[in-house]
Amino acid sequence: MAIYLTQESKVLVQGMTGGEGMKHTRRMLAAGTDVVGGVNPRKAGRTVDFGDRAVPVFGSVAEGMAATGADVSVVFVPPAFVRAAVTEAADAGIGLAVVITEGVPVHDSVSFTAYAKARGTRIVGPNCPGLITPGQSNAGIIPADITKPGRIGLVSKSGTLTYQLMYELRDIGFSTCVGIGGDPVVGTSHIDCLAAFEDDPDTELIVLIGEIGGDAEERAAAFIRDHVSKPVVGYIAGFTAPEGKTMGHAGAIVSGSSGTARAKKEALEAVGVRVGRTPTETARLALAVLEGEA
Repeated sequence: MAIYLTQESKVLVQGMTGGEGMKHTRRMLAAGTDVVGGVNPRKAGRTVDFGDRAVPVFGSVAEGMAATGADVSVVFVPPAFVRAAVTEAADAGIGLAVVITEGVPVHDSVSFTAYAKARGTRIVGPNCPGLITPGQSNAGIIPADITKPGRIGLVSKSGTLTYQLMYELRDIGFSTCVGIGGDPVVGTSHIDCLAAFEDDPDTELIVLIGEIGGDAEERAAAFIRDHVSKPVVGYIAGFTAPEGKTMGHAGAIVSGSSGTARAKKEALEAVGVRVGRTPTETARLALAVLEGEA
């Protein structure tokens, strides 16, 4: 099994005809994703040739869903248009919208994540690499060739660290890897993924990657204590980050003693999560847990 994304998922790409949309649609198709259409009202009625696959372009998400049965949208539109794109997808009743775009205004994210939730649409992102269920489907920009299907579930704020842990643990493989994004406001949290992996019979171990800023990891620790029976291994990026300086992601900022890597590490370790000091150490801890050595 998997969480959120399976080989049955039918994917629309909002912004497919742009440069990034074209590039990553081609990569998603190569990974086996069932991309059933693109959305661009100015190019509706055309098809785009991706080698052996001609993908139709629809004028709206609702039109694409009606024609294809799509249940997932991947959003590759400029920041100023993300709110409208997600609102359109939610109004159409899409089940999952994966927002890849970086630089989305926080007030827009607050608005469209609440709007989508009220209409039953799950948002992954914004400013995220998307999610992949290896061997089944890939919605976003995660490289599909660095791992294989397996027993680990991964949830991460960082795209780059998602890729590194996928590669380091490639011999074991993953059920699903979810890059939730590092903005201050995101649609899917660590807790959402922890709950889904806890219920997934094919996930034996969960890897949680966090970073400085906010209290998402502390809240995840409380959830693990009360609701997660599977082993969890963690990594927190930012032990050397200076106070008051944003590091990489818009949400990665330490203010005084709040949001530090040390505080997050201690909160996770207090509920039995083994936390590595580096990605490589984290991968070793995960292997040790799976092999019964920890």
